[in-house]
Amino acid sequence: MAALGGGLVALVLGIIGIIVWWGFFRKALLAAVPAMLILGGALAVYLGIEELRDKKRADSFDDTTGSLKSEVDDLKEEIKELKKEKTETKDAES
Repeated sequence: MAALGGGLVALVLGIIGIIVWWGFFRKALLAAVPAMLILGGALAVYLGIEELRDKKRADSFDDTTGSLKSEVDDLKEEIKELKKEKTETKDAES
């Protein structure tokens, strides 16, 4: 409830402040918009470059996963054979 009251007071004071200091607000806005555009553009360029790097890494990762998958399949077959041998030796002993 206190947050609601504080929020309403801040809203009213903010509206009054913009009306009273409209000239200063306008100058601040005129200064902030180009700065925001520059920073936003720089961030977009950086994220674009990172996305390209990630795609290159993903492509090289896909190349290595093929050989790893075949190795895993080979190991699974080997485990099945070992389990089969183990059950056969238990059956022979009993």
